[in-house]
Amino acid sequence: MEWSWSSLTWLIVSFSAGLLVLLRWRKASDGSTKQRPPGPPGWPVVGNMFDLGTMPHQALYKLRPKYGPVLWLQLGSVNTVVIQSAKAAAQLFKNQDSIFSDRKVPDAVTALGYSQGSLVFGNYGAYWRIVRRLCSAELLVSRRINETAILRQKCIDNMIRWIEEDAAASRAQGQSGEVQLSHFLFLFAYNVVGNLMLSRDLLDSQSKEGHEFFDAMNKVMEWGGMPNVADYFPFLKWIDPLGIKRNMEKDMRQAMKIAARFVEERVQEKQSGREKVKKDFLDVLLEYEGNGKEGPDKISERNVIIIILEMFFAGSETSSSTIEWAMAELLRSPNSMRKVKEELDRIVGPNRKVEESDIDKLLYLKAVMKETLRLHPALPLLVPRNAMQDANYMGYLIPKDTQLLVNAWAIGRDPDSWDEPLSFKPDRFLGNNIEYEGQHFELIPFGSGRRICVGLSLAHRVIHLGLATLLQTFDWELNSTGTPETMDMKERTGFTLRKLVPLKAIPRKRTAQG
Repeated sequence: MEWSWSSLTWLIVSFSAGLLVLLRWRKASDGSTKQRPPGPPGWPVVGNMFDLGTMPHQALYKLRPKYGPVLWLQLGSVNTVVIQSAKAAAQLFKNQDSIFSDRKVPDAVTALGYSQGSLVFGNYGAYWRIVRRLCSAELLVSRRINETAILRQKCIDNMIRWIEEDAAASRAQGQSGEVQLSHFLFLFAYNVVGNLMLSRDLLDSQSKEGHEFFDAMNKVMEWGGMPNVADYFPFLKWIDPLGIKRNMEKDMRQAMKIAARFVEERVQEKQSGREKVKKDFLDVLLEYEGNGKEGPDKISERNVIIIILEMFFAGSETSSSTIEWAMAELLRSPNSMRKVKEELDRIVGPNRKVEESDIDKLLYLKAVMKETLRLHPALPLLVPRNAMQDANYMGYLIPKDTQLLVNAWAIGRDPDSWDEPLSFKPDRFLGNNIEYEGQHFELIPFGSGRRICVGLSLAHRVIHLGLATLLQTFDWELNSTGTPETMDMKERTGFTLRKLVPLKAIPRKRTAQG
């Protein structure tokens, strides 16, 4: 089901009689509104919801020339500040990160208590710090990532085999051999997470349980990406007028039920003495014991399940969509495609597979990925933050409980930071030290500060290895009806920012001469 902000607004208007009575339209009598950031005037009741359109990150970007890089919106009853420049982001993350480290939690994510066990949506506090520390120290530290390189290589090999089989089947039917690349990229990323979390592939032709888990998770991501009127009029949460939370609960329950079986199997293995030699992250979660100083002594089984689900949500959709955007941009830019292939031939050569240890030497490949993340951040507005107290930010008064949106998509197109900001030009990253690790605020696809993506190091390996292997193994071309100039690059919003039209291309096995 497709929802637009306009259709949501009409639903809100239908409640207007009751809303006008229940809602306090906040206008401070002391003139404090003059200290707030500039922004477009809003309508009664709905405020600025008309201004968001169907692609909020794009609509907000278009408001910057008139209102500047810090924008004030009234979304229903929710105060909202939008940050749209590197300078404004630097002020936030360097100087006031702690004030804005809480989350504004969408109503759908509260289904079955999910947000209470979540790292991404959890409120800033002792439990959040413990889970964050576990992820950083046990799952995503460089040593552990290095140890699991062989697992990612296995997932890459499977993806290449599936692409070859699908292309061959297409040709056997008299077709062009075209494949939908996004499908195989998602399977690859999903199994990478499965191996890190559970020491197993979850998606293959034999795994019925894995596909059931995938289907339930996919539905959860759909519900989580839908605009929800209850988020902007909190007193409507008990009604759930669009049924989003009810549907989320149904599909979340199925996903949690399957994840619970994974946990129970592991508990039984431990009890029977059939433990593995090498531990995965599920073992780490089950064996955690607190220090008595902060947070719980054990992580509850329910929260273990939630953390497992979250790693799949965060790790599969974002990585696969990023590689898909990179391939689409390269197919539209033959010169960049040629350069990255020449670099692979020079650094890796035709006689061995590209490995993660090659990534730091593949400077142009890294530039391609930075440019892709600049133009196509997986979470264009990052994850909404929440002001924990009243704050003075860049001379503006930001009241407590104000929602804060960082428009990474707009910052990547900021003409004050980038020459020709709308053009795909990987060469702009050659010869400079700009990285996306949260210190260069003109490029923050993974966020910054305390809430920076905990999986950044792993994502770095996965997206570079995935893209490099696709380019080393195959020469890619569009079918006879497509051209680089006519490729559809429209976006689709949801849990992540994906291509509206999934990328399809024809893989042809590269020869030793390339």
